[in-house]
Amino acid sequence: MSLVNLAHVCSHLQNATKARLGITSIPVSKLHVALMLGLQKQGFISSVTLGGPTPPTPFLLQAKQSIEASAEHLSQEPWDAFPEPDQTRESPIKDEVYEVDVPQNPGKRRLWLGLKYWNNEPVLSKMKLESKPTKRIWLNSEALGRIVRGRESSFIKGLTRPGECLFVSTDRGIMEARECAEKKIGGMVLCRVL
Repeated sequence: MSLVNLAHVCSHLQNATKARLGITSIPVSKLHVALMLGLQKQGFISSVTLGGPTPPTPFLLQAKQSIEASAEHLSQEPWDAFPEPDQTRESPIKDEVYEVDVPQNPGKRRLWLGLKYWNNEPVLSKMKLESKPTKRIWLNSEALGRIVRGRESSFIKGLTRPGECLFVSTDRGIMEARECAEKKIGGMVLCRVL
């Protein structure tokens, strides 16, 4: 597990959200994939897609019909542009499988992340590495419980802000600190996300 690469990812995501990017990419590793899926589960990023050096095509543009064919169809039947009330509840993407071009060469693979914004502010505003490559911080479940309740433990400040998350690398994968305290699992503290 390389914490140096994780530190680069943390600073890259902070800079990407400050630059108001909609999509960005990071190198692929098992640690990065697990952490980004955790960020998506907690609601900090909107999508995680494995791809190549170029951004993947958005799902809505991967429709099987061409634009001219759909425009011709709408000119004949304009009511198809507005879905039925029952169709609005279902996602049009749910049952379809989309092709993503993933290079055979592992060095060219990238993890593409969709960033989220709310009221013109980034959802992921700050991402800070807690364990350093020279000083890894391991906590048991009791110490994580104190941190979750807002108290300091082992050089780690408590979670006091709304929406603040602390990710921990455990033997069961990367989990959020609240989940670790609930399941009574300890591990190495990775990063704090605001």
